[in-house]
Amino acid sequence: MTAAHYDYIIAGAGASGLSLAYHLVNAGLGDKRILLLDRAPKTQNDRTWCFWEVGESPFESVVFRRWDKVWFHGKGFSECLDIRPYTYKMLRGIDFYRFMQDWLEQQPNITLNYGNIQQIQDSGEGARVVLDGETYRAHWVFSSLYKPTPPRPGFHHLLQHFKGWVIEAAKPVFDPTRATFMDFRVEQQGQTRFTYVLPFDTRRALVEYTVFSPELLKPEEYDAGLRQYISQYLSLSPEPGNRNPEPYKILEQEFGIIPMTDTPFVLQQSPHVLNIGTAGGRTKASTGYTFERIQQQSRRIAQSLRATGQPFSLPSFNRYAWFDSVLLDVLTYHRNPGKEVFSDLFRHNPPQRVLKFLDEQTALAEDWFIMRSVNLPAFARGALEVLRHRLFGPLIGGQRVES
Repeated sequence: MTAAHYDYIIAGAGASGLSLAYHLVNAGLGDKRILLLDRAPKTQNDRTWCFWEVGESPFESVVFRRWDKVWFHGKGFSECLDIRPYTYKMLRGIDFYRFMQDWLEQQPNITLNYGNIQQIQDSGEGARVVLDGETYRAHWVFSSLYKPTPPRPGFHHLLQHFKGWVIEAAKPVFDPTRATFMDFRVEQQGQTRFTYVLPFDTRRALVEYTVFSPELLKPEEYDAGLRQYISQYLSLSPEPGNRNPEPYKILEQEFGIIPMTDTPFVLQQSPHVLNIGTAGGRTKASTGYTFERIQQQSRRIAQSLRATGQPFSLPSFNRYAWFDSVLLDVLTYHRNPGKEVFSDLFRHNPPQRVLKFLDEQTALAEDWFIMRSVNLPAFARGALEVLRHRLFGPLIGGQRVES
């Protein structure tokens, strides 16, 4: 049987796969035959994406909430920050999936199939994908199928893991015009721990407890952290004599794990197979933010395919990847607590500069101001250690280990 042939196959219909399809069409490639593959339809609100930007997102119509003022609570610094012209945005997974499903139904050249992706393999002048025994071919295959790689000596491997509750308070306690971007007032316990609060209205909000560490916590530890924060900092605890002892209800829960690693990701699996999304290194190593970086990658791929017929290639050196490695080294080896690092950044810089830096859009002069604002001895040690690993490899037992 002859395999069905497409111009592009996108393996994985999550944020990166759906975004790439959207940007391909918007770049004028809607006449190409595109096949989207995924395990099953997405019908659950399985995740929340947050990002900041100037102007409007391609998915502005389904942005759930947006804020231009955010609270930061750190060490010796607590302030409501006006981040304009940036806007901090919250996008619910289910709203994005529904938007994209409606959009896909209007694209006659895009096919969406479900099943188990069994194989992706280069095949001469293109690549092939096997889905439940059926073979599909395309000139280019883009895969968002992420498989964690074993830790490599000389690189850093932290996890950003978090649990969130959407709660409804018995009384108005939230200001829906202000989100809490980072709140480091929680017990750090030798790690980087913070919460953020995204208010929907005066009584409902998503409260997220986040940890940067090599290992996950026990499930009950996330719950304990959330309860403590909600009681202590949102003032939602049982009141003596109140007939309604429950100060809030938990409406929804979410849990997630994001890799924070500077291990090089394989962008190009083979001549005609490219990784996208987290699998293609689009999760920022030092913060875990992914959604807006997926949009940037998708636009570049689509524009390059439109102009040259080839996907883009990454530059050989990215100074922001170097900065990420140094920060990961500082956090991994406790050279400076994460609470102090982020507090220094926001205390000594306008928030717009910090967000621009995290977006990897700053000029060299702005990078200099960022570098001056942190603990220079700690970051210098981290930078030297990263440089040593890159030049000579890690040393174990006095012997160089190839990485």
